[in-house]
Amino acid sequence: MSQVAMVTGAGQGIGKAIAKELFSKGYTIAACDINLDTGEKTAKELNAEREGNKFFEVDVTRLESLQNVVEEIEGSLGEIKVLVNTVGWDIIEPFMNNTVDYWEKVINLNFKSAVYGCKAVLPKMMERKDGRIINIGSDAGRVGSLGETVYAGTKGGVIAFSKSLAREMARYKISVNAVCPGPTDTPLFRSQPSNNKDALIRAIPLRRLAEPEDIAYAAAGFFCR
Repeated sequence: MSQVAMVTGAGQGIGKAIAKELFSKGYTIAACDINLDTGEKTAKELNAEREGNKFFEVDVTRLESLQNVVEEIEGSLGEIKVLVNTVGWDIIEPFMNNTVDYWEKVINLNFKSAVYGCKAVLPKMMERKDGRIINIGSDAGRVGSLGETVYAGTKGGVIAFSKSLAREMARYKISVNAVCPGPTDTPLFRSQPSNNKDALIRAIPLRRLAEPEDIAYAAAGFFCR
């Protein structure tokens, strides 16, 4: 039986690319998403090549939802070896134009989702003394990003959270890492206004966006050595 990888946000973008890359390395994929259409499509595409993968509907902003889906995954697919927290969201605009509702949404989706995901899978990983976790941060969390101030704060939180959690989990033989992409050609990026997209691309030395597959190769490298 192949090892199970739980990937949140697997319906599109970086999450889907990571799910496909881990699948290509032999993992069984628990494709987790709140969007039924895209999540089921990912699982269907994988099953067309090799059966056994499954879609799980989950709301990553609710700890109970993640705890329930972990139980479902381990009951139907087997023990979760790998968790990848990829869910993220943003609107590019000046900080002073932000609303409180925006702050709450961006903090819930970018930071709390990773915290909740780790909290949900770790009890069983700790019992087994085995497991690997990747949290998707952002280069914005390392150096800041114009028009993404609170988003950058949440991703900086993901980076610090991952470093601290890695220290706590080392005694249980569980690795925790953060991958920090720059601007990447995802549906979220493509939904931004053209002037904002152009400004971000100009700030990239190579003057090109990353592809989701670029990030997938980096993330999978932690698991497939």
